[in-house]
Amino acid sequence: MRLTRRDVLLTGMAGAAVAATPVWALDKLTIVATTGMIADTARRIGGDFVQVKALMGPGIDPHSYRQTRSDIVAMTRADLVLWHGLYLEAQMQEFLHKLEKRVPVRAVTETIPSGTLRVHPSYADKFDPHVWMVPEIWAHCALRIRDVMSEARPDMAEAFATNADTFLQELKGLQAYGKSALSTVPQEKRVLVTAHDAFGYFGREYGFEVLGIQGISTQSEAGLNRISELVNVLVERKIGAVFVESSVSDRSIRALGEGAAAQGHNVIIGGELFSDAMGADGTYEGTYPGMIDHNVTVIANALGGQTPAHGLTGKLSAGF
Repeated sequence: MRLTRRDVLLTGMAGAAVAATPVWALDKLTIVATTGMIADTARRIGGDFVQVKALMGPGIDPHSYRQTRSDIVAMTRADLVLWHGLYLEAQMQEFLHKLEKRVPVRAVTETIPSGTLRVHPSYADKFDPHVWMVPEIWAHCALRIRDVMSEARPDMAEAFATNADTFLQELKGLQAYGKSALSTVPQEKRVLVTAHDAFGYFGREYGFEVLGIQGISTQSEAGLNRISELVNVLVERKIGAVFVESSVSDRSIRALGEGAAAQGHNVIIGGELFSDAMGADGTYEGTYPGMIDHNVTVIANALGGQTPAHGLTGKLSAGF
């Protein structure tokens, strides 16, 4: 256990080792995480022994985010920097690799088995980065975070392991809820239309066809041809709901609804999904479990499935 300077002085004065040191007296492991999903996971595993700062808050698109001056200061002063990898933080990647020479910088997706990762034809030589959409896959990232935090603070490894085990059980509950809730959606309605292709792992896991206006990265163009193509799909297949995303403009999604209406087909906005960022700070939806609970519950209900009124835990702010 690492002690503060004050503890060391007191130890010397007393002539004996300090038997127990309160949590508040320990030097906390300072962590900077790029996304909210990483930050929340690090907090859950680190507990009282870590201080975590997330660079990207609610509504922030990680594909286009660039580090600010204050971000650079925070990262250079941190004990550990956690980033996602898989080209999610495309605009920060060069800086993060340079930072590795000064600070421990670790990608949390590094230990996901390659066979689990999703290849996309329009994302040449890269994997789909949206692995957090499936709790069972995110568990690999949680274990990676546990391990790199333990390397930074070996004295806290046992506490990190205990907290990680608790979090992994929570992930299992979320995974099971996704399976059960989404299985209530009628087979013919299992089509998820969103602003960009962030739900590929979700669709593969739960048996949904996913149609995004933009590609895996929000930097790809949302062309008029793609919008026209999807309008025709909505009309021909009588798809009744589309979804906006909290970190992407809703302009293109609303254009789909207007285009379908012009052809005599009514399409509703099924709800707002958390794709690349979590909900508001201080809310249940602003945590990783709350993000997943919200998405599963909103999608299932909008597409004709059945879920508990306030989601898996009863904590969702909106009733369904």
